[in-house]
Amino acid sequence: MTSVVNSASSLPEDAAEPPHDAGRYKWVALTNTTIGVLMATIDASIVLISLPAIFRGIQVDPLTPSNTSYLLWMLMGYMVVTAVLVVSFGRIGDMYGRVKMYNLGFAVFTAGSLAASVTYFGGTGAALYLIAMRIVQGVGGAMIMANSAAILTDAFPRHQRGMALGINAVAGIAGSFIGLVAGGLLAAVDWHLIFYVSVPIGLFGTVWAYRKLREVGTKEGGRLDLPGNLLFGLGLIAVLVGITYALQPYGGADMGWRNPLVLSLLSGGVAMLAAFLVVESRVTDPMFDLSLFRVRAFAAGNIASLLSSIGRGGLMFMLIIWLQGIWLPLHGYDFTATPLWAGIYMLPLTGGFLIAGPASGYLSDRFGARPFATGGMLAAAATFGLLMLLPVNFGYGYFAALLLCNGLAMGLFAAPNTAGIMNAVPANRRGAASGMRSTFQNSGMTLSIGLFFTIMVVGLSSALPAALVHGLTAQGVSGPDAAKVASLPPVSILFAAFLGYNPMQSLLGPTLAKLSPSQQATLTGHSFFSNLIADPFKHGLIIVFTFALIMCLIAALASWLRGPAVRAGRPPAAPSPARASKRDRA
Repeated sequence: MTSVVNSASSLPEDAAEPPHDAGRYKWVALTNTTIGVLMATIDASIVLISLPAIFRGIQVDPLTPSNTSYLLWMLMGYMVVTAVLVVSFGRIGDMYGRVKMYNLGFAVFTAGSLAASVTYFGGTGAALYLIAMRIVQGVGGAMIMANSAAILTDAFPRHQRGMALGINAVAGIAGSFIGLVAGGLLAAVDWHLIFYVSVPIGLFGTVWAYRKLREVGTKEGGRLDLPGNLLFGLGLIAVLVGITYALQPYGGADMGWRNPLVLSLLSGGVAMLAAFLVVESRVTDPMFDLSLFRVRAFAAGNIASLLSSIGRGGLMFMLIIWLQGIWLPLHGYDFTATPLWAGIYMLPLTGGFLIAGPASGYLSDRFGARPFATGGMLAAAATFGLLMLLPVNFGYGYFAALLLCNGLAMGLFAAPNTAGIMNAVPANRRGAASGMRSTFQNSGMTLSIGLFFTIMVVGLSSALPAALVHGLTAQGVSGPDAAKVASLPPVSILFAAFLGYNPMQSLLGPTLAKLSPSQQATLTGHSFFSNLIADPFKHGLIIVFTFALIMCLIAALASWLRGPAVRAGRPPAAPSPARASKRDRA
């Protein structure tokens, strides 16, 4: 069995280090790629807050059972596409040029944004068109994310890579939270702006990239691994689509995990991914270079990235529901205004990323990735534990402090972890490594939606129906009508809160007309639903945050097992004869 090697023995081709007299180019590369990654990740989350405005604009009710699939694909389509394609685009970048793939991604993303911004028609046709344009954006975003870290690793000398990759990685993570605020602000004016805003930035970035970026890295050459690409793409799509449809109720169940379609997608996807691993171990030019996982720093860093991404994604979605469904209404905010204010009140989290990321990246250049990445995950686990102690109707100062600490912890982890992964691979494999890193990170975000929504629904299912029946009948709703509402899947209630709709107005519908004006006002007021769901939600929230805490602890262990640091300027060890001969045969 092949032994695991540390990062020092994994860098035989670091002779491709950029010259120290590269001048301004490395800063041009950093600025352009940071703008590109920021734009791509902002667009991944900007739609989350804008979904109510989008569906109102195209006159489609996303809470109608027949329209739920449009909601899910608008929410997750972009993330599914980027998660599936980043490895392929990273490998193609190794073969034909990372800058070429990156520049093309900027152009494709801009074209998709422009096409989405001119959706001036309605109905389900508009929903399908927007989903298709989101997929086009996802293709462009995958090209950008797959090659940006590799371009920076090519452009910067080893002693500055942590700083450069830290800025780039933190911009990508912060973008997902900046998108929440940007989406709320722009959608309040006109929902088309959430797509149009990317067009001038994309045009500027595309022209700048084509004029200024150049290939300075090592090209791998070789042939495109078509069987591997097909098996990986179809397998990952099947798994992620299966998770997406599992969020919909099926039969009498609250969720669709027993749906034959979901089971077929998940089992078929896993089978194709298993076949993919077999194929990749035998082809001459694999898309997914499995030999990189023999590099301890690369394997441990990607495991930690996946787990931290799951925890971070769960935090983001649960905080949005917590703020929009409970805290903001209890503090007098109208339900239609909660999407924007949820993004604003989560700004301390973004601030923590922006403060810690570049600083920890700079320090990791001197002291290595392990202490910062491990410490960041331990600190993040602690913040999840403290969040569980908060009452549902918390004081904002304490909440903001915990969000800031969580952002600092995640930023402390992200930059050194990215630098540790990219420093651990040969120069001619940086594109593939960058794509593989992005796949783990993006898949973690998508997995977290299915995972944490499922955990929350399980938590709500045990307590919410009884609370609904008791609260509704106390306000004059008949027993059968109250039971009908209580029997609705909890995911419908979560989606209503998540989308900024008045939950009781959406759930009761025509039943409201049977009640007195005062009863209607009570049921649709700011406090009734929020107080009703508070205790069941708190129960589900504790389960979610406990799971996220465990994810962070395991990520901390993986970060510590990455091995000792390779200091800046330390010459890499020569490859072993076995490794060298295998690379020569490839």
